Amino acid sequence: MNPTLDLLMNRRTHRSFSDRPIEHIHHELIQQATLRAPTAGNMMFYSVIEVTDKKRLETLAVLCDNQPMIANAPMVWLFLSDVRKWVNFFSESGSVEKGENKNIPWRAPGAGDLLLAMSDALIAAQTAVVAAESLGIGSCYIGDILENHEKITELFNLPKYTAVATLVIFGYPKSTEPLANPAIRCPVNSIFMENSYKEPHLQDLEIAFGAQEQQLKKQGRLPFGNTGTISDFYYFRKHTSDFMKEMDRSSKAIIDTWIASE
Repeated sequence: MNPTLDLLMNRRTHRSFSDRPIEHIHHELIQQATLRAPTAGNMMFYSVIEVTDKKRLETLAVLCDNQPMIANAPMVWLFLSDVRKWVNFFSESGSVEKGENKNIPWRAPGAGDLLLAMSDALIAAQTAVVAAESLGIGSCYIGDILENHEKITELFNLPKYTAVATLVIFGYPKSTEPLANPAIRCPVNSIFMENSYKEPHLQDLEIAFGAQEQQLKKQGRLPFGNTGTISDFYYFRKHTSDFMKEMDRSSKAIIDTWIASE
């Protein structure tokens, strides 16, 4: 394999970092690499807030389901869907007025803009993760950033037409040793389809997630005294959990706030 494929095949999530601060040159390189990420129409529908204030970090850790590793990470980047910049640009540069003179009415950003901006932000985040990995810097996505929409909005002074996309923490890993039990992914043919969607049912899904289930069983992590299935594991641990109920509520609030009439 070439170095890029080797890096991608061996990347892992890190949740524990050394106290070593991110070197300035590495910080700069990750920023520059992030900016090379694909973006819809080259409009850069995203922004990144680097969280350095200790009190904000501590609050953020609590809001993201009480994860102290967030407050202790050497580098914390909040990726935002951001169409606010273009709303301001269109208005302040006179484009909206020129449109009105041509009988072209103003169109407030809608669901399509939100999805495009989410795509931009997530692609940028993954680009940053890969760039960091190439420099020996580990990372971890924090999906819980989608919870507590109102408090997160207040914490970071987010205006309308900005929305959280994801949160990533970075740092030099405490250990570079390979995991004894690296995460197992589904087989290629259970994810990749040709020409149309092929809906998977029980037999397909048992094959797709069979190896993961065996790994969890060996680790003694399946529910019901390790007699349950991987379906049980995720159904009770995630799908029906209180944090997913809050994530659903908060995510709906994000969407409703974005598309609400001004």
